[in-house]
Amino acid sequence: MGITHRGTTRRVRAALSAAVVICAVTAAVPAAATAAANATDAVRGPTVAVGGLDVGVERISVATDEGYGAASITPDGRSVVFRSLKDVAGSGGNEVYVHDRSAGRTRTEPIVEGWTPAISGDGRQVAATTPAQGMSTQRIRQHSLDLGILPFGCGRCNEPSLSADGRHLAFGVVDYISHNRRVLVADRDGGYQTIAYLGSGAPARPSISGDGRHVAYQDRAYQKEGVYLWDRTTGTTSGPLEGPDTYASLVQLSDDGGKVVYLSGSDTYVHDVASGTTQRVPDVKGVAIDPTGRHLLYAPHGTGGPSLVLRDLRTGTDKTVSDQPATAEVDSVSADGRDVVFQSAADGIVPGDTNGKPDVFVRRLF
Repeated sequence: MGITHRGTTRRVRAALSAAVVICAVTAAVPAAATAAANATDAVRGPTVAVGGLDVGVERISVATDEGYGAASITPDGRSVVFRSLKDVAGSGGNEVYVHDRSAGRTRTEPIVEGWTPAISGDGRQVAATTPAQGMSTQRIRQHSLDLGILPFGCGRCNEPSLSADGRHLAFGVVDYISHNRRVLVADRDGGYQTIAYLGSGAPARPSISGDGRHVAYQDRAYQKEGVYLWDRTTGTTSGPLEGPDTYASLVQLSDDGGKVVYLSGSDTYVHDVASGTTQRVPDVKGVAIDPTGRHLLYAPHGTGGPSLVLRDLRTGTDKTVSDQPATAEVDSVSADGRDVVFQSAADGIVPGDTNGKPDVFVRRLF
């Protein structure tokens, strides 16, 4: 069942264009790719053993003299992608890192980015927006460990979102002449589809499901403001989703494609695609949703309590992720709400954190 909020459904013709190569990476890290990688021992805070697992928090940043942020985690909780907040000399951007929590190692990706980097669900591919020279001010770079930086035939591209196996990449592109934005999905088997033409150049924030079937995005054009959902199988787009003020901004589509999280006014809404019903979470800012669509990470409005909270949408119970100032991005919750990755400049989250700069942390909740 599609989105039912005051929406109409329209068929969007898929247009094939220049081929895009999207390759997966091997699970092992070859020597050439690890030359710049840093082995790192995660710094852990207080932990409690629950069912054989350490429940607590760890810092995964790779150095103590830089700031880090914009982190996302894979559904299995094993891999975390994040970026340095320090400009790379001569590049105009920031380094991207992928931390393997099982191996306890961090590798440096030879790409720079100006937006939140994306990681495929299997943790084998990274995409990020990087500054480009010439007429195009931005482009998306993808990197695999065995093939290096992959060619991507697109200028003025940004906002990457990867499917679970890395086959499909959703992204936005601003037309050079009209300055309006399009939303596209690239297929590693060749070609790409334009799934939406938007009437403004405002961010579309595309979010793709793990199987690549659905893409949620927002449109900020006059009288079209709202959130929309594209379905590859039916070739249709449904929407808009919107709040009481007929305005909505997208947070994230769950990995299973079943839930769409969006903001409207001071509230957060979680829309169930199958039933067409919407759950309102009042007076909070939704930040991310776990791959199953059951757990919502949110930031309470106001400053009197924790900065990040994870809510079980089925039971209504809350768990504090951080009681100190902290922020998080989309794709920051692993499956079933077990792990949450976030960034904070607070110095009391783990012992010995005295650099006075933002770091990346993972909290295991159970």
